[in-house]
Amino acid sequence: MNRLKIIIFSCFVALLLVLNNLMFTHEHAEITDVEDMVNHDIVSPQKLVDETFEIIHDNYYDRSMNHQNWNRWKYRYHNKIKTAEDARVAIDTMLASLNDPYSRFMSKEEYLDQNTSIKSKITGIGVNITSESGKVKIVNVVENTPAQFSNVLPDDIIINIDGKDVNGLSIAEVADLVKGPENTFVQITLLRNNDKIVKNIMRKEIKVKTVKSSVDKNIGYIQIKTFIGSTTPNEFLEALEKTKETKALIIDLRGNTGGLLPNAVFIANLFIPKGNIVSIVGRNGYKYSIDAQNTEFSVNKPLVVLVDGTSASASEILSGALKDYHKAILVGSRTFGKGMVQKIIPMPNETGINLTIAKYLTPNGHDINNKGIEPDVNVEFSIKDINNKTDSQMNTAKQILNKMIASN
Repeated sequence: MNRLKIIIFSCFVALLLVLNNLMFTHEHAEITDVEDMVNHDIVSPQKLVDETFEIIHDNYYDRSMNHQNWNRWKYRYHNKIKTAEDARVAIDTMLASLNDPYSRFMSKEEYLDQNTSIKSKITGIGVNITSESGKVKIVNVVENTPAQFSNVLPDDIIINIDGKDVNGLSIAEVADLVKGPENTFVQITLLRNNDKIVKNIMRKEIKVKTVKSSVDKNIGYIQIKTFIGSTTPNEFLEALEKTKETKALIIDLRGNTGGLLPNAVFIANLFIPKGNIVSIVGRNGYKYSIDAQNTEFSVNKPLVVLVDGTSASASEILSGALKDYHKAILVGSRTFGKGMVQKIIPMPNETGINLTIAKYLTPNGHDINNKGIEPDVNVEFSIKDINNKTDSQMNTAKQILNKMIASN
């Protein structure tokens, strides 16, 4: 790949994203410095609730506020908020009345965590966790991290951290216990096949890689794990460089729940040299189109995109654009269906609110919210795949591309 062309293309897209930010911020707002997005003003709990009430009133996508008189919340809490916990309960209650799963208030700790995720690094041990039937389960272990070196495995259940029982704790609370200063130890008790295992693991800075790639004969493979990292565009360009000699390409978006909208636009523009990539529709009904930049650089080779029911938001922006322009064949199962855009708004006391401010449409004008995107070739990942350690979706993608390579 010509490096000069990459630099020129990156400059064009950077300019595009700066212009976009004048109109909208995005699903997780583009952040290059956490400090830039932190409001250090200290206000009373009552003032925090009052300001949050106004922010929601002025910015929320649905002007009807879910068909309610929004002012009722202002009067309900007037002169009643005394503590930070009072403020949290009041704000969460107001947001719950919107019946919007994507709008949420973030405490100081939660807000810092989100900003840290965007910067693609964190100090911890290198695991992703989830809650399953009330148990805290390790979903996966990041490569080359303390957790991997300590033989922590996917499906391990965390039952104790530094002597504290995690039963009943939220995922955020468990994550806070695992994380800590670099080069300090955390003791984690795991349950594996009914056996208790105690691990003393040193915390290190975890530089999260959002893109990985490989080559299988004539087919390049690029997995985008998330779009949330600020390094994702550069990582994707590096992956293209590593797979440049291949005759076809697979982009794997399975399990990718979204991230920064500019990252999806950047990658889509690599395959779509001109035309609309995505449209944003604001609360006033104004439709703002984000168009591809006309550059000399583009990727032109047979392409399959793998999607599933967890491919959401930014993943759907990319896959939807590629499908509408017939630039890729989508293989897998119907995507999640998240067509709403969130804006991160810094609030006093170093808190924040993630608020739905718009919806997006694919280039052909499709509103995919709560609908998802149907793949061109529907292939379910089945129990048989798990038992046989196979991947029928990946195998189908390779079969399609090998036929296209042969026909060319």
